[in-house]
Amino acid sequence: MTYLITNNKADCTACGACAQICGHQAISMEYDNEAFAYPVIDKDKCIDCGACVKVCPLNEEDRHPGEIEFKPLRVFGGSHKDDEVLINSTSGGAFTAFCQAWSEQGDYVIYGAFADGLDVRHVRLTSIDDLKKICKSKYRQSEIGTCFKSVRQDLVKGRKVLFSGTPCHIGGLISFLKNIDRSNLLTIEVICEGVPSPLFIEKMSKGIFGESASDLEGLDYRCKKKSFGSPISWDFQMMQASFRSRPSWTRDRWFNPFWNVWLKHLMSRPSCYDCRYACPKRVADVTLGDLWGVHLYCPDLYNMNKGASLVICNSEKGAEWLEKAMPALNGHDLNPQDALRYQGPLRKKVQKNPNREAFMADLMNEDSTYDKLVEKWYDKPSLKLIISKYVWGNRNKVWLWNFLRHFKINYRIR
Repeated sequence: MTYLITNNKADCTACGACAQICGHQAISMEYDNEAFAYPVIDKDKCIDCGACVKVCPLNEEDRHPGEIEFKPLRVFGGSHKDDEVLINSTSGGAFTAFCQAWSEQGDYVIYGAFADGLDVRHVRLTSIDDLKKICKSKYRQSEIGTCFKSVRQDLVKGRKVLFSGTPCHIGGLISFLKNIDRSNLLTIEVICEGVPSPLFIEKMSKGIFGESASDLEGLDYRCKKKSFGSPISWDFQMMQASFRSRPSWTRDRWFNPFWNVWLKHLMSRPSCYDCRYACPKRVADVTLGDLWGVHLYCPDLYNMNKGASLVICNSEKGAEWLEKAMPALNGHDLNPQDALRYQGPLRKKVQKNPNREAFMADLMNEDSTYDKLVEKWYDKPSLKLIISKYVWGNRNKVWLWNFLRHFKINYRIR
Protein backbone atom coordinates (compact mmCIF):
# COMPACT_ATOMS: atom_id res chain seq x y z
CA MET A 1 0.00 0.00 0.00
CA THR A 2 1.17 3.50 -0.76
CA TYR A 3 2.23 5.97 1.93
CA LEU A 4 -0.50 8.33 0.66
CA ILE A 5 -3.03 5.89 2.09
CA THR A 6 -1.23 4.25 5.00
CA ASN A 7 0.79 7.25 6.26
CA ASN A 8 3.40 4.63 7.16
CA LYS A 9 6.85 6.07 6.45
CA ALA A 10 8.22 2.66 5.58
CA ASP A 11 5.93 2.79 2.52
CA CYS A 12 7.66 5.79 0.93
CA THR A 13 11.04 5.89 -0.82
CA ALA A 14 10.73 9.58 -1.86
CA CYS A 15 10.94 8.71 -5.55
CA GLY A 16 8.65 11.71 -6.18
CA ALA A 17 6.49 10.00 -8.82
CA CYS A 18 3.28 11.06 -7.04
CA ALA A 19 4.27 14.74 -6.92
CA GLN A 20 5.22 14.74 -10.59
CA ILE A 21 2.11 12.94 -11.86
CA CYS A 22 -0.27 15.39 -10.19
CA GLY A 23 -1.70 17.74 -12.80
CA HIS A 24 -2.92 20.20 -10.18
CA GLN A 25 0.38 20.68 -8.28
CA ALA A 26 -1.39 19.45 -5.18
CA ILE A 27 1.56 17.39 -3.89
CA SER A 28 4.90 18.68 -2.65
CA MET A 29 7.86 16.80 -1.17
CA GLU A 30 8.52 18.08 2.33
CA TYR A 31 11.06 17.08 4.98
CA ASP A 32 10.18 15.53 8.31
CA ASN A 33 12.10 15.98 11.57
CA GLU A 34 14.59 13.26 10.50
CA ALA A 35 15.29 15.29 7.31
CA PHE A 36 13.75 12.69 4.99
CA ALA A 37 11.35 13.85 2.25
CA TYR A 38 7.70 12.70 2.05
CA PRO A 39 4.77 13.77 -0.14
CA VAL A 40 2.29 16.21 1.39
CA ILE A 41 -1.11 16.81 -0.22
CA ASP A 42 -2.68 20.26 -0.39
CA LYS A 43 -6.35 19.42 0.15
CA ASP A 44 -7.45 22.72 -1.37
CA LYS A 45 -5.87 21.77 -4.71
CA CYS A 46 -6.53 18.01 -4.68
CA ILE A 47 -9.49 16.75 -6.78
CA ASP A 48 -9.20 13.11 -5.60
CA CYS A 49 -8.40 11.79 -9.08
CA GLY A 50 -6.27 8.96 -7.63
CA ALA A 51 -3.38 9.40 -10.08
CA CYS A 52 -0.88 9.72 -7.23
CA VAL A 53 -1.91 6.40 -5.70
CA LYS A 54 -1.86 4.59 -9.04
CA VAL A 55 1.64 5.80 -9.95
CA CYS A 56 3.24 4.81 -6.64
CA PRO A 57 5.66 1.93 -7.38
CA LEU A 58 5.07 0.50 -3.89
CA ASN A 59 1.41 0.08 -4.77
CA GLU A 60 2.47 -2.68 -7.17
CA GLU A 61 2.86 -6.33 -6.23
CA ASP A 62 5.15 -7.06 -3.31
CA ARG A 63 8.72 -7.10 -4.62
CA HIS A 64 9.86 -9.61 -2.00
CA PRO A 65 9.19 -12.76 -4.03
CA GLY A 66 10.75 -15.23 -1.63
CA GLU A 67 13.57 -17.43 -2.83
CA ILE A 68 14.21 -16.35 -6.42
CA GLU A 69 17.25 -17.72 -8.17
CA PHE A 70 19.74 -15.10 -9.27
CA LYS A 71 19.83 -15.46 -13.06
CA PRO A 72 21.16 -12.32 -14.74
CA LEU A 73 21.93 -12.44 -18.45
CA ARG A 74 25.56 -11.53 -17.82
CA VAL A 75 27.86 -10.64 -14.92
CA PHE A 76 31.08 -8.79 -15.67
CA GLY A 77 33.96 -7.54 -13.54
CA GLY A 78 36.56 -5.03 -14.60
CA SER A 79 37.67 -1.43 -14.87
CA HIS A 80 38.02 1.44 -17.29
CA LYS A 81 41.21 1.57 -19.33
CA ASP A 82 41.73 5.29 -18.67
CA ASP A 83 43.42 6.14 -15.33
CA GLU A 84 41.92 9.64 -15.36
CA VAL A 85 38.45 8.09 -15.47
CA LEU A 86 39.39 5.82 -12.55
CA ILE A 87 40.50 8.78 -10.44
CA ASN A 88 37.13 10.44 -11.00
CA SER A 89 35.16 7.24 -10.31
CA THR A 90 34.25 5.61 -7.02
CA SER A 91 35.12 2.12 -8.19
CA GLY A 92 36.13 0.91 -11.66
CA GLY A 93 34.58 3.50 -13.97
CA ALA A 94 32.09 1.16 -15.67
CA PHE A 95 29.38 3.83 -15.50
CA THR A 96 31.57 6.19 -17.53
CA ALA A 97 32.11 3.47 -20.14
CA PHE A 98 28.33 3.07 -20.54
CA CYS A 99 27.84 6.84 -20.83
CA GLN A 100 30.64 7.17 -23.37
CA ALA A 101 29.06 4.48 -25.52
CA TRP A 102 25.64 6.12 -25.07
CA SER A 103 26.99 9.50 -26.22
CA GLU A 104 28.08 8.05 -29.56
CA GLN A 105 24.48 8.02 -30.77
CA GLY A 106 22.68 11.17 -31.79
CA ASP A 107 20.18 13.18 -29.71
CA TYR A 108 20.96 11.62 -26.35
CA VAL A 109 20.57 12.74 -22.72
CA ILE A 110 21.93 11.36 -19.46
CA TYR A 111 20.38 11.73 -16.00
CA GLY A 112 22.24 11.23 -12.74
CA ALA A 113 22.85 12.51 -9.21
CA PHE A 114 24.84 15.74 -8.88
CA ALA A 115 26.40 16.93 -5.61
CA ASP A 116 26.24 20.64 -4.83
CA GLY A 117 27.90 21.23 -1.47
CA LEU A 118 26.12 18.83 0.87
CA ASP A 119 22.97 18.73 -1.28
CA VAL A 120 22.39 16.09 -3.96
CA ARG A 121 19.91 16.39 -6.81
CA HIS A 122 19.28 14.72 -10.14
CA VAL A 123 20.34 16.65 -13.23
CA ARG A 124 19.99 16.30 -17.00
CA LEU A 125 23.19 16.24 -19.06
CA THR A 126 23.46 16.71 -22.81
CA SER A 127 27.26 16.77 -23.04
CA ILE A 128 29.67 13.98 -22.19
CA ASP A 129 32.09 16.70 -21.02
CA ASP A 130 29.85 17.22 -17.97
CA LEU A 131 29.94 13.56 -16.95
CA LYS A 132 32.33 14.16 -14.02
CA LYS A 133 29.46 15.92 -12.24
CA ILE A 134 27.57 12.66 -11.71
CA CYS A 135 30.27 9.96 -11.57
CA LYS A 136 31.04 9.81 -7.86
CA SER A 137 28.91 7.95 -5.30
CA LYS A 138 26.79 10.15 -3.05
CA TYR A 139 25.74 8.82 0.34
CA ARG A 140 22.77 11.11 0.52
CA GLN A 141 19.42 10.58 -1.20
CA SER A 142 19.18 12.57 -4.41
CA GLU A 143 16.24 14.92 -4.94
CA ILE A 144 14.51 13.88 -8.16
CA GLY A 145 12.65 17.16 -8.65
CA THR A 146 10.84 17.04 -12.00
CA CYS A 147 13.25 14.61 -13.70
CA PHE A 148 10.57 11.99 -14.40
CA LYS A 149 8.51 14.51 -16.35
CA SER A 150 11.63 15.60 -18.20
CA VAL A 151 12.47 11.98 -19.11
CA ARG A 152 8.94 11.49 -20.42
CA GLN A 153 9.23 14.59 -22.59
CA ASP A 154 12.59 13.41 -23.95
CA LEU A 155 11.25 9.96 -24.80
CA VAL A 156 8.14 11.37 -26.50
CA LYS A 157 10.44 13.53 -28.65
CA GLY A 158 12.42 10.44 -29.66
CA ARG A 159 15.58 11.16 -27.68
CA LYS A 160 17.74 8.37 -26.24
CA VAL A 161 17.69 8.57 -22.44
CA LEU A 162 20.12 6.97 -20.00
CA PHE A 163 18.82 7.29 -16.43
CA SER A 164 20.92 6.32 -13.41
CA GLY A 165 19.94 6.20 -9.76
CA THR A 166 19.13 3.94 -6.83
CA PRO A 167 16.76 1.01 -7.40
CA CYS A 168 13.86 2.94 -5.87
CA HIS A 169 14.55 5.84 -8.25
CA ILE A 170 14.39 3.42 -11.17
CA GLY A 171 11.24 1.79 -9.80
CA GLY A 172 9.54 5.17 -9.51
CA LEU A 173 10.56 6.17 -13.05
CA ILE A 174 9.32 2.94 -14.62
CA SER A 175 6.00 3.29 -12.82
CA PHE A 176 5.73 6.92 -13.94
CA LEU A 177 6.36 5.89 -17.58
CA LYS A 178 3.81 3.08 -17.48
CA ASN A 179 2.11 4.06 -20.77
CA ILE A 180 5.18 5.47 -22.53
CA ASP A 181 7.36 3.65 -25.09
CA ARG A 182 10.62 2.88 -23.24
CA SER A 183 12.58 1.39 -26.15
CA ASN A 184 14.95 4.41 -26.11
CA LEU A 185 15.46 4.26 -22.33
CA LEU A 186 18.41 2.56 -20.61
CA THR A 187 18.19 2.34 -16.81
CA ILE A 188 21.28 1.85 -14.63
CA GLU A 189 20.91 1.29 -10.89
CA VAL A 190 23.60 1.43 -8.23
CA ILE A 191 23.72 -1.22 -5.54
CA CYS A 192 22.36 0.52 -2.45
CA GLU A 193 22.67 -0.29 1.24
CA GLY A 194 20.27 2.37 2.44
CA VAL A 195 20.44 6.15 2.63
CA PRO A 196 21.53 7.96 5.82
CA SER A 197 19.75 10.87 7.42
CA PRO A 198 20.92 14.20 5.93
CA LEU A 199 20.65 15.59 9.46
CA PHE A 200 23.71 13.61 10.54
CA ILE A 201 25.67 14.80 7.50
CA GLU A 202 24.77 18.41 8.28
CA LYS A 203 25.75 18.05 11.96
CA MET A 204 28.97 16.34 10.91
CA SER A 205 29.80 19.22 8.59
CA LYS A 206 29.17 21.86 11.25
CA GLY A 207 30.95 19.85 13.93
CA ILE A 208 34.11 19.28 11.90
CA PHE A 209 34.35 22.46 9.85
CA GLY A 210 32.59 25.03 12.05
CA GLU A 211 32.13 28.35 10.28
CA SER A 212 33.96 26.97 7.24
CA ALA A 213 30.96 24.67 6.57
CA SER A 214 29.32 27.52 4.65
CA ASP A 215 32.37 27.57 2.35
CA LEU A 216 32.02 23.85 1.54
CA GLU A 217 32.12 23.17 -2.20
CA GLY A 218 31.67 19.43 -2.15
CA LEU A 219 31.99 16.24 -0.11
CA ASP A 220 33.60 13.23 -1.76
CA TYR A 221 32.64 10.28 0.41
CA ARG A 222 35.14 7.91 -1.20
CA CYS A 223 38.04 9.88 -2.60
CA LYS A 224 40.87 7.86 -4.16
CA LYS A 225 43.54 9.80 -2.37
CA LYS A 226 47.10 8.61 -2.96
CA SER A 227 48.40 6.42 -0.15
CA PHE A 228 50.95 3.69 0.56
CA GLY A 229 52.76 4.34 -2.71
CA SER A 230 49.68 3.76 -4.85
CA PRO A 231 48.81 6.46 -7.42
CA ILE A 232 45.12 5.74 -6.83
CA SER A 233 43.85 4.15 -3.62
CA TRP A 234 40.53 2.30 -3.84
CA ASP A 235 40.90 0.36 -0.58
CA PHE A 236 41.13 3.20 1.92
CA GLN A 237 38.21 5.27 0.62
CA MET A 238 39.16 8.62 2.08
CA MET A 239 36.39 11.11 2.74
CA GLN A 240 37.45 14.46 1.29
CA ALA A 241 35.81 17.84 1.78
CA SER A 242 36.72 20.55 -0.71
CA PHE A 243 36.24 24.25 -0.04
CA ARG A 244 36.10 27.37 -2.16
CA SER A 245 38.72 29.31 -0.21
CA ARG A 246 40.65 26.90 2.03
CA PRO A 247 42.61 23.63 1.70
CA SER A 248 40.72 20.36 1.46
CA TRP A 249 40.15 18.06 4.45
CA THR A 250 40.46 14.26 4.42
CA ARG A 251 39.63 11.42 6.79
CA ASP A 252 40.44 7.72 6.40
CA ARG A 253 37.39 5.46 6.21
CA TRP A 254 38.40 3.25 9.11
CA PHE A 255 38.74 6.26 11.42
CA ASN A 256 35.66 8.04 10.10
CA PRO A 257 32.61 8.02 12.43
CA PHE A 258 30.26 8.52 9.46
CA TRP A 259 30.98 5.06 8.04
CA ASN A 260 30.78 3.33 11.39
CA VAL A 261 27.43 4.89 12.33
CA TRP A 262 25.90 4.43 8.89
CA LEU A 263 26.96 0.79 8.53
CA LYS A 264 25.39 0.01 11.90
CA HIS A 265 22.10 1.08 10.23
CA LEU A 266 21.25 3.54 12.96
CA MET A 267 20.00 6.29 10.68
CA SER A 268 18.68 4.82 7.42
CA ARG A 269 15.42 5.98 5.86
CA PRO A 270 12.52 3.89 7.26
CA SER A 271 11.74 2.40 3.83
CA CYS A 272 15.30 1.07 3.57
CA TYR A 273 14.59 -1.42 6.34
CA ASP A 274 11.73 -2.81 4.26
CA CYS A 275 13.24 -2.25 0.81
CA ARG A 276 11.20 -3.91 -1.94
CA TYR A 277 14.20 -3.77 -4.26
CA ALA A 278 16.81 -5.52 -2.11
CA CYS A 279 16.33 -8.94 -3.71
CA PRO A 280 17.76 -10.95 -6.64
CA LYS A 281 15.00 -9.66 -8.93
CA ARG A 282 16.42 -6.37 -10.18
CA VAL A 283 14.42 -3.47 -11.57
CA ALA A 284 16.97 -1.81 -13.90
CA ASP A 285 18.54 -2.92 -17.18
CA VAL A 286 21.99 -2.75 -15.57
CA THR A 287 23.13 -2.99 -11.96
CA LEU A 288 26.49 -1.43 -11.01
CA GLY A 289 28.56 -1.65 -7.86
CA ASP A 290 32.03 -2.11 -6.41
CA LEU A 291 33.56 -5.49 -7.12
CA TRP A 292 33.60 -6.52 -3.47
CA GLY A 293 35.40 -9.81 -2.84
CA VAL A 294 37.71 -9.16 -5.79
CA HIS A 295 40.76 -10.27 -3.77
CA LEU A 296 39.00 -13.54 -2.94
CA TYR A 297 37.46 -14.87 -6.14
CA CYS A 298 38.94 -12.78 -8.98
CA PRO A 299 42.20 -11.19 -7.75
CA ASP A 300 43.35 -10.71 -11.34
CA LEU A 301 40.77 -7.87 -11.51
CA TYR A 302 42.09 -6.03 -8.44
CA ASN A 303 43.64 -3.48 -10.82
CA MET A 304 46.53 -2.49 -8.52
CA ASN A 305 44.21 -0.76 -6.04
CA LYS A 306 42.78 1.57 -8.71
CA GLY A 307 39.20 0.26 -8.42
CA ALA A 308 37.07 -2.42 -10.01
CA SER A 309 33.39 -2.47 -11.03
CA LEU A 310 30.76 -5.16 -10.90
CA VAL A 311 28.35 -5.03 -13.85
CA ILE A 312 25.15 -7.09 -13.84
CA CYS A 313 23.02 -7.18 -16.99
CA ASN A 314 19.39 -7.85 -16.11
CA SER A 315 17.87 -7.40 -19.57
CA GLU A 316 18.83 -7.91 -23.19
CA LYS A 317 19.12 -4.14 -23.54
CA GLY A 318 21.58 -4.05 -20.65
CA ALA A 319 23.68 -6.85 -22.17
CA GLU A 320 23.63 -5.08 -25.53
CA TRP A 321 24.98 -1.85 -24.04
CA LEU A 322 27.64 -3.63 -22.00
CA GLU A 323 28.93 -5.04 -25.27
CA LYS A 324 29.02 -1.52 -26.72
CA ALA A 325 30.88 -0.26 -23.63
CA MET A 326 33.44 -3.09 -23.74
CA PRO A 327 36.06 -1.27 -25.89
CA ALA A 328 36.67 1.07 -22.93
CA LEU A 329 36.90 -1.70 -20.33
CA ASN A 330 39.36 -4.33 -19.16
CA GLY A 331 37.97 -7.43 -17.44
CA HIS A 332 36.01 -10.62 -17.94
CA ASP A 333 32.75 -12.36 -17.12
CA LEU A 334 32.16 -13.75 -13.63
CA ASN A 335 30.22 -16.54 -12.02
CA PRO A 336 26.92 -14.91 -10.88
CA GLN A 337 26.90 -16.79 -7.58
CA ASP A 338 30.40 -15.60 -6.72
CA ALA A 339 29.32 -12.01 -7.31
CA LEU A 340 26.11 -12.45 -5.32
CA ARG A 341 27.98 -13.85 -2.32
CA TYR A 342 29.72 -10.53 -1.69
CA GLN A 343 26.76 -8.23 -2.40
CA GLY A 344 24.43 -8.29 0.60
CA PRO A 345 21.95 -5.68 -0.79
CA LEU A 346 21.31 -7.99 -3.78
CA ARG A 347 20.17 -10.70 -1.40
CA LYS A 348 18.29 -9.00 1.41
CA LYS A 349 17.24 -5.68 2.89
CA VAL A 350 19.33 -4.01 5.61
CA GLN A 351 18.41 -4.89 9.17
CA LYS A 352 17.11 -2.11 11.38
CA ASN A 353 19.33 -1.46 14.38
CA PRO A 354 17.26 -1.88 17.58
CA ASN A 355 18.86 1.34 18.85
CA ARG A 356 17.72 3.43 15.87
CA GLU A 357 15.03 5.34 17.79
CA ALA A 358 17.46 6.21 20.57
CA PHE A 359 20.08 7.38 18.08
CA MET A 360 17.60 9.44 16.07
CA ALA A 361 16.31 11.06 19.27
CA ASP A 362 19.88 12.13 20.06
CA LEU A 363 20.40 13.29 16.48
CA MET A 364 17.26 15.44 16.47
CA ASN A 365 18.08 16.95 19.86
CA GLU A 366 19.29 20.50 19.19
CA ASP A 367 21.64 20.32 22.17
CA SER A 368 23.29 17.16 20.86
CA THR A 369 26.41 18.18 18.95
CA TYR A 370 28.35 16.07 16.48
CA ASP A 371 31.07 15.50 19.09
CA LYS A 372 28.51 14.21 21.58
CA LEU A 373 27.00 11.89 18.97
CA VAL A 374 30.43 10.52 18.10
CA GLU A 375 31.36 10.02 21.74
CA LYS A 376 28.20 8.01 22.38
CA TRP A 377 27.62 6.11 19.14
CA TYR A 378 30.95 5.74 17.34
CA ASP A 379 32.88 2.49 17.80
CA LYS A 380 36.59 3.08 17.34
CA PRO A 381 38.39 0.57 15.10
CA SER A 382 39.78 -2.45 16.88
CA LEU A 383 43.43 -3.47 16.65
CA LYS A 384 42.34 -6.52 14.65
CA LEU A 385 40.58 -4.29 12.12
CA ILE A 386 43.57 -1.95 11.81
CA ILE A 387 45.91 -4.89 11.19
CA SER A 388 43.54 -6.48 8.67
CA LYS A 389 43.17 -3.25 6.69
CA TYR A 390 46.63 -1.69 6.93
CA VAL A 391 49.02 -4.61 7.43
CA TRP A 392 47.32 -7.58 5.83
CA GLY A 393 45.02 -5.66 3.49
CA ASN A 394 43.67 -6.54 0.10
CA ARG A 395 46.66 -5.12 -1.74
CA ASN A 396 49.06 -7.44 0.17
CA LYS A 397 46.80 -10.45 -0.31
CA VAL A 398 46.68 -9.85 -4.05
CA TRP A 399 50.44 -9.23 -4.18
CA LEU A 400 51.03 -12.62 -2.51
CA TRP A 401 48.54 -14.28 -4.86
CA ASN A 402 50.40 -12.88 -7.88
CA PHE A 403 53.77 -13.86 -6.40
CA LEU A 404 52.71 -17.44 -5.79
CA ARG A 405 50.95 -17.67 -9.13
CA HIS A 406 54.20 -16.65 -10.82
CA PHE A 407 55.84 -19.71 -9.27
CA LYS A 408 52.73 -21.82 -9.94
CA ILE A 409 52.04 -22.43 -6.26
CA ASN A 410 48.42 -23.03 -5.27
CA TYR A 411 47.37 -20.86 -2.33
CA ARG A 412 44.06 -19.70 -0.96
CA ILE A 413 44.21 -16.07 0.20
CA ARG A 414 41.14 -16.06 2.41
